[in-house]
Amino acid sequence: MKKALSICVLLLLLIAGGAYYMLSGAGDFIRTQIEQQGSTYLGTTVSVFNVDLALTEGRMTIKDLDIDNPKGFSDEDAFSVDSITLDLGEVYKEPYVVQTISINAPEILYEVDASGQGNLMALKKNLTANLPKSETTSKDSANPLIIVENVTVSKVRLKLNFEKLSTGDFKIETKAYEVTLPTFNAGPIGQPNGMPADQVGAAVINAMLDNVIAAAKSEAKKRLAEEAKKKVNEELDEQKDKLLEKTKDKLKGLFN
Repeated sequence: MKKALSICVLLLLLIAGGAYYMLSGAGDFIRTQIEQQGSTYLGTTVSVFNVDLALTEGRMTIKDLDIDNPKGFSDEDAFSVDSITLDLGEVYKEPYVVQTISINAPEILYEVDASGQGNLMALKKNLTANLPKSETTSKDSANPLIIVENVTVSKVRLKLNFEKLSTGDFKIETKAYEVTLPTFNAGPIGQPNGMPADQVGAAVINAMLDNVIAAAKSEAKKRLAEEAKKKVNEELDEQKDKLLEKTKDKLKGLFN
């Protein structure tokens, strides 16, 4: 029972940033806090279908989490995932340990507007602006220190959309496509001394955004290079055909 209560308190502190809530509606309370805190940090709407607590197993599952695109972009979700699982480690002393946060098969949209601004960069900008300017390490029982040992993000379905971005005379046929990213680690978080609980969720999102933005830019450059190479080859082929025709005309008399 002691372990179950300790786990419940830790999970609530981790998500709600220091709120004790030991009633039967803990899952709904955590869901509400994720939505409120997430929306405040990211400057856009965050929604969660429900939160399941498996106290005796030391596990929490966040189901159907969606993050709306920031203002100025399309109505599509910037981020959506069916489930996020948290597995706990040591919960009896600070810094408390979350062994693994597993984010499986999220759908992430990387969209660029007409000015070249990206939606994920806008979310990161909002997050940076709303994060506390400095970490507090004072002993505060309502906001304990947390370490997340590992954040695993697997099978990201990354949708890239550059349809609004003008490329001038260089015409790109396909400006919207999807790729699957390899599994990456967005942790650890808070090592070695721990991070205040109310900053952990934002730190996880920030680390994930850094990884995905880097991957999205890499994929975009790769696709642009492929398109450029294809265009160059097409032009070379066209020039080659024209050159051959001209050569044939000039040498026609030699073969008659």
